[in-house]
Amino acid sequence: MPYTLIYCYDPMCSWCWGFKPTWNQLKQQLAPRIEQGELILEYRAGGLAPDSDQPMPIEMQTKLQSVWRNIQQQLGTEFNFDFWQQCQPRRSTYPACRACLVARQFDLEAAMISQIQQAYYLNASNPSDLDTLIQCAARIGIDSRVFSEQMEKVQQQQLLEQEVNQARQLGLNSYPSLALIHDQRMLHLDINYQDADALAGQIRLAMKALASHQS
Repeated sequence: MPYTLIYCYDPMCSWCWGFKPTWNQLKQQLAPRIEQGELILEYRAGGLAPDSDQPMPIEMQTKLQSVWRNIQQQLGTEFNFDFWQQCQPRRSTYPACRACLVARQFDLEAAMISQIQQAYYLNASNPSDLDTLIQCAARIGIDSRVFSEQMEKVQQQQLLEQEVNQARQLGLNSYPSLALIHDQRMLHLDINYQDADALAGQIRLAMKALASHQS
């Protein structure tokens, strides 16, 4: 029975953006285990902020800009602060999460996450807006009409809400979060934002712990 590594994220979570380089390094280290069928990697959209058409309050805008600066100082992550002048921010990440669920249907979830992050944090575009998400989808090869239709279906069927509830039931309440599951047992992993080797070591130890419990 393979192990399952769950990565719970929100594409508009700034800490997930800060974690991206280490996450990519970790995936490279885990690639042999994944190719051998020993490990399955699953993404789970966390749904940081529900749908809203209301402009983001100035206090929240100021708070998030402070978070960006903190991540920039701690991790060296690049942010384009023009977003706060050029866009009309809304506290709404559900559309971006739904876009990732649509991309999952085409095995392009990771690519969609990356496109949304680049649009938001580097290109000062607003992923709360459908037009931005359509552009992100087009860049990874998803037809705009098909994407828009699937976005409506995901919303109508409340697929994101179901996924968010599943994440909560697993105790994945912050973003990014990692958990390893095997034989109906789960271990949460501590996020190390700058050391993929340490994370890989955690996963090896967790695999051993779960295997020993099974035996």
